Amino acid sequence: MKIQSVGVIGAGTMGNGIAQVCAVAGLDVVMVDINEAAVTRGLEQISKSLDRLVKKETLTPDAKEAALKHIKGSTSYEDFKGLGLVIEAATENQAVKEKILHQVDGIVSKDTIIATNTSSLSITKLAALDSNPARFIGMHFFNPAPVQKFVEVISHAGTAADVTNRVVELAKNLGKSPASIGDQPGFIVNKLLLAYLNHAMNICDRGVAKETIDAAMRELAKFPMGPLELTDLIGLDTCYEIMLTIAADTGNPEHKPAASLTALVQQGNKGRKTGAGYYDYSAKHEAPTSADESGKALVYEELMREYLRSAIEMNDSGYASQADIDLGMKLGCGLPEGPFETLTHFSL
Repeated sequence: MKIQSVGVIGAGTMGNGIAQVCAVAGLDVVMVDINEAAVTRGLEQISKSLDRLVKKETLTPDAKEAALKHIKGSTSYEDFKGLGLVIEAATENQAVKEKILHQVDGIVSKDTIIATNTSSLSITKLAALDSNPARFIGMHFFNPAPVQKFVEVISHAGTAADVTNRVVELAKNLGKSPASIGDQPGFIVNKLLLAYLNHAMNICDRGVAKETIDAAMRELAKFPMGPLELTDLIGLDTCYEIMLTIAADTGNPEHKPAASLTALVQQGNKGRKTGAGYYDYSAKHEAPTSADESGKALVYEELMREYLRSAIEMNDSGYASQADIDLGMKLGCGLPEGPFETLTHFSL
């Protein structure tokens, strides 16, 4: 049965973005947050986002008004009754998600699919708290949800096949490119991306200039941003928490936060949002350059080799196909090509 109505938990950046995508696609949406002020802010953000699309002429004024009519703001989970799917998009905190999901489980019918938008937490552990684990699944949108095309659909061992199929179908109907995968710490994109970023931080900790590291990957790998610039953009605290989550679940040292990352987070330097991270943003930030050509080449070789090794290990484990890994890294991270496409011209 096709999903026609969606509940979204959280009216923040991810929540209102997901609500917008669903409403534009013609689905009825109920967006819930803890108070009226939060709901109002979320609705206002959606309206502003749609206005930008109208200005770009990618959406008509009539389509904007139709989308807004599909969205109901609320502060009560009771309004989720009768919906086909509820997507939890609250803060990335295990205890918070557990509390919310437990409340929703007690309200919606057993036929309602419950999904979490977590970027790194265990789907299996969250599903175990549901009275009907077979209806529980991960649906990880990327930020900003109205723009990013990749969606990770994560099934745990007990997710019903019909639930997976319906959520994958929904993602396609929303204009997204989904990858259907199993439950593994970090899923596809965050597991590979955070290992790559952490490796760059460890190279920095060895005394290699951050400018050399970033220039190497921008200029030689043709990545849109260097890894330390990207870490500052994502948020050092966000990267740190995701790394801790993955490292705790896997025990793999490649996700143990680098010493510099740990120190910067402890100092309150979280990247662009606080004005300082690996770079100082108190003045206008210029893209760093480096004249150390030999140093750049060595950094490029080391970072690319480890990144590709991680992708090969993920594929060899049977977790994800080469096509889905390539798709995820291109659409989820904006890379010019996926790791297996890179392997056609980069020798390990």
